Amino acid sequence: MKISLIFAFTFLVISSCQVTSSLSEPVRETQLESITVEENVSEEEITHIEPIPENVWEYMITKSSLNKNVIINEQTLIFMNNHIKDLDKFNSYLNKSYYFIYYVIQELEAADLPVELALIPFIESNYDPFSISPSGAVGLWQFMPRTGRLFDLEKSWWSEDRHDPFRSTHAAIGYFKYLFERFDNDIYLALAAYNAGPTYLDKQIRKNKRKGLETDFWSLNLNDQVTNYIPKYVAIRELVFNSEKYGITLPKVPFESVVKKIEIPGQVEILTLSEYLEIKPELIYKLNAGYTKWASAPKDKSIFYVPIEKTYLLESPDSPFEGVNQINWISHIVVSGDSLWSLASKYDTEVNIIKEINYIETSLLSINDTLLIPLSKTKMNNFIPYEMHIVSEGDTLWDISKKYNIEISDLIRMNSLNENSYLQLGQQLTIGNKNIHRNIESKKRTILYSVKQGDNLYKISDLFDVTVQSIKEINNFKNSDLMPGQIIKIAIRAF
Repeated sequence: MKISLIFAFTFLVISSCQVTSSLSEPVRETQLESITVEENVSEEEITHIEPIPENVWEYMITKSSLNKNVIINEQTLIFMNNHIKDLDKFNSYLNKSYYFIYYVIQELEAADLPVELALIPFIESNYDPFSISPSGAVGLWQFMPRTGRLFDLEKSWWSEDRHDPFRSTHAAIGYFKYLFERFDNDIYLALAAYNAGPTYLDKQIRKNKRKGLETDFWSLNLNDQVTNYIPKYVAIRELVFNSEKYGITLPKVPFESVVKKIEIPGQVEILTLSEYLEIKPELIYKLNAGYTKWASAPKDKSIFYVPIEKTYLLESPDSPFEGVNQINWISHIVVSGDSLWSLASKYDTEVNIIKEINYIETSLLSINDTLLIPLSKTKMNNFIPYEMHIVSEGDTLWDISKKYNIEISDLIRMNSLNENSYLQLGQQLTIGNKNIHRNIESKKRTILYSVKQGDNLYKISDLFDVTVQSIKEINNFKNSDLMPGQIIKIAIRAF
């Protein structure tokens, strides 16, 4: 993974808790005495032998699988001192993993990988699923697009799996499984390959072999980024595993799931879900960071992760989300470069559906035209909720009613006409199915959006097909500055 790192080369000396070590001799980690449980031991005895850990840190230490010497070199000491110069800040830093680290540990154990790898997202992203590096790496595990695709992390108009903390974790562990096998289960080489790429690491190993040199991590000639990656890992591992030694109080992160995966029928608007659960939308966005729009994709069901104490509300028969598909349409203003095929791909629909709904007879689009787009290929999107007919030369009420297969009386009533009304060239006539008459501009809905790292007004306006000016006006912005995590209002044209 490519990430930007800024490295200090001077020691940060702390009066009460400075870390020191002799650089000539490696520091050996304490070996935990393993407990062997016979196959015929009862569950009660096992529970007695191995009590349930109080938190994830205790469990991680107990289950540590590393039996090698841990070298605390000069660079590692610098990173350690950087962390402990402000213990409150370090505590908050570790607490960022609260909602995700238990899941990460469970997935690592299922893959028979060292549980210590659960510390890697601290280095990669500060356990921030919205994190985006300058090089384009994304999410907790900082996947690049190509690597993400190799591990089935998909991207659509509605979602970005690299941001999804749970899907990306599953992918990252699959990647680590591959790297451990490729590099003979050497954790340092596997981590170096994760950071710099396995091809690069293989190249450096071959160079050492040709020179008759050792091929362990510390003997390789690597670039500064990967050379400092392992000391960063060793530093945080040492501070967590020996927290009492350094006067660190670890945050209370329980060794149990604090979120639950749920399925909700149809498409779900995130703001509506947060209001029903009485949870801040920032948290819903964080737990479900894979959703890049104001709602989940328009499919038969939506997957959400919510705080476990709130799940009873969604399991209740009174839940407003039972059998609901709330958002089915959006209006799109045609811009340069748009085509029916690109729009169909973007919105997960079909060209013939867009043409039918908007009464388009050719494949040509006009810039600034507004198209009504069904957001999925479901049966419930096959009706026409709104359309406008522009009167051209020779048009009559009878011709128009025949073209759109509606009664003349309905056409007259919808447009406040009478049978003797004259039609004017360019006149706009509302066309609809019976009593469904909606004006796109009058049906704007306001949603909330959580600003992600790397976002700007232009990027956000493109995401939602709105103008930068409309975002500024609804939020009373005097400038264009945005901060990650900031919640802003967006008025979208949607039904």
